[in-house]
Amino acid sequence: MKGRYSIDIDIVAASPSRTAKRRVHRAMPDYPKMKKPDVKLVILGDMNVGKTSLLHRYTERKFKDTISTVGGAFYLKQWGPYNISIWDTAGREQFHGLGSLYCRGAAAVILTYDVTNWQSLAELEDRFLSLTDTANSDCIFAIVGNKSDLTDSKALVMESEEDQEANDEDERKEGVPRAFASPTAQPAIRKQVYREDAMALYNRILRYKLLDEKASLPAERMCFETSAKTGYNVDLLFETLFDMVLPTMLRRKSASDSPTVDLEDGDGVKRTKAGCCA
Repeated sequence: MKGRYSIDIDIVAASPSRTAKRRVHRAMPDYPKMKKPDVKLVILGDMNVGKTSLLHRYTERKFKDTISTVGGAFYLKQWGPYNISIWDTAGREQFHGLGSLYCRGAAAVILTYDVTNWQSLAELEDRFLSLTDTANSDCIFAIVGNKSDLTDSKALVMESEEDQEANDEDERKEGVPRAFASPTAQPAIRKQVYREDAMALYNRILRYKLLDEKASLPAERMCFETSAKTGYNVDLLFETLFDMVLPTMLRRKSASDSPTVDLEDGDGVKRTKAGCCA
């Protein structure tokens, strides 16, 4: 049903010195309703590690240079019949306090670092891990090393034909060829963080959360190296997490579909002469 609102407009009478006001009722325009998310993912990490670029690569199938996120940004991803909200958070220290707010109720947290910057991995444990205390008790953690195209030759190749086509289209629009190397090219930047370092951090996170390492998801499955620039392992990262949070989505859907009592429906309710329910 459309809502209604009132506005005041001026109507000029026959005499130019006289002006009358009349209240006109107009129908309020319809706005599309935002779909309610079934589950929430949050991306944390220091500034300039490529959090926003990872999201753009996955949602828009292309890479573009971005500026630092201010506060946070919200993305809604349709995955099968489910709606997944993905929160991109600011890495700058002045927005640090907002992180725990964005993590509230999260089913999965992606802790992101730059493989060419050891300090970005250390910051995850020093600054960002405590923000996840407001996440769900069964929250899943993924440790993600971005910018692997700078250090790993296999990450230099476009991940899919769709990504390559999107890149070619950007080149045509911009008139500037993108600097993606051939599979035989050798990266020029030294890698500072190795996958074993990320796996060690993951195991420390399990201990911080007082989780049984044997009963938890293994570090081998939860540590990724990605490239937002070429799309390397980006789809694998997000879709692996979506599969893992599926049980959470199913539990929520089951709870929302549970039978409830309609208090406005009086059918079938016997009342006494005093008006009370029998």
